[in-house]
Amino acid sequence: MSNFSSLKGFKDLLPEDTPLWRRVEATAEEILQTFGYTEIRTPLLEPTELFLRSIGEHTDIVEKEMYTFEDWDGKKVTLRPEGTASVLRAYLEHRLGEGQVLQKLFYRGPMFRHERPQAGRLRQFHQIGAEAIGSLDPFLDAEVLSLLWFLLWELGVDGLALELNSLGCPLCRPRYREALLAYLSERADRLCDDCRRRLKTNPLRILDCKKENCREITQEAPASVELLGPECAPHFKEVQGGLSDLGIPFRINHRLVRGLDYYTKTAFELTTSRLGAQNAVAAGGRYDGLAEALGGPTTPAIGFAIGMERVITLLREKEPSPPKNALEERGPALFIAALGETPKRRMAPMLFRLRQEGIHAEMDYGDLGLKAQMRQADRLGAKQVLIVGEDEIKAGSAILRNMQNKHQEKIPLQDVAERLLSGAE
Repeated sequence: MSNFSSLKGFKDLLPEDTPLWRRVEATAEEILQTFGYTEIRTPLLEPTELFLRSIGEHTDIVEKEMYTFEDWDGKKVTLRPEGTASVLRAYLEHRLGEGQVLQKLFYRGPMFRHERPQAGRLRQFHQIGAEAIGSLDPFLDAEVLSLLWFLLWELGVDGLALELNSLGCPLCRPRYREALLAYLSERADRLCDDCRRRLKTNPLRILDCKKENCREITQEAPASVELLGPECAPHFKEVQGGLSDLGIPFRINHRLVRGLDYYTKTAFELTTSRLGAQNAVAAGGRYDGLAEALGGPTTPAIGFAIGMERVITLLREKEPSPPKNALEERGPALFIAALGETPKRRMAPMLFRLRQEGIHAEMDYGDLGLKAQMRQADRLGAKQVLIVGEDEIKAGSAILRNMQNKHQEKIPLQDVAERLLSGAE
């Protein structure tokens, strides 16, 4: 028993967990590539200023949740709390948009936020995300949403609901902010402490407050879609039309504001009724002004992120443990029960060759007897066991035992590799 355990909010993924994670990642990768996305991998650590400019200084993420510290040279750095800012930083830094109107990128990996651990939410959590950079077309919004809907459906996540809103642009949002401030200021004394603070810094976030009292107060608050300008209103209408054409159901949620300042126009969440209060499985939106905020040219873009832990939680409910045949498939094709030092040394080259040829083979590395090694082979789910002792080495043969039907036969040692390789074809 160790004196150490993992930090609060950080979780080990054990061998029985990883097959489901790999299946989710493989399915997502296949679908994303089918939709024309290529993978990008960005560092876990970024300059703190990147997130101050992108997410916004007065967001909960920046004010309360980021893991920020000084590097050895005194520079402030942060473990990435989300993926979009890093992807766009890389897009601008490496000039990925040159010569190509639309760049489609996807990413996966851990993110870090210091928030209260709860169901489906950890301090180190994982996301799969996609970013389509370089187009203002509302059809792209509908396409990105169709990709997300199809991906989660293909993974087996059911009970999905798509919630949609438009946050406007820098031209029409001030009008909405003014109307919202006027409404909330008259009721400020009834807001919670956090929302009274947000009233001065980020009033839109009050709409997302989970406290029942604040939710009641904002029930009749002005809706952003009612105050959209001449560019944003038709854009939002065309996004809805595109979704209807694709047969994807949705509902307008006037409270949907998202927790990041860079969002403009389309904002969305995919929720499920099976996760309780933390019901969002994926979320995203447009961020047409983010590239400019990071010092680059005006570059329209839209993207989403899927919460891996939440998806895994939902799939685990449907498939509590890997099916028996899946466990058997992961077992080695051959377990070499080498009885003694000489047999072990003689079998090592064969073991290496089998592995080079793609055959999953194992061998005991201790001094266990035959019975103990057979038990070990059985625990591993080995399909066959090759029994080799001193006598077998002298005779140039070995005993091959089928672990399914218990049939065993003596075969020449020189034929073992070919026998297994021919059976794998």
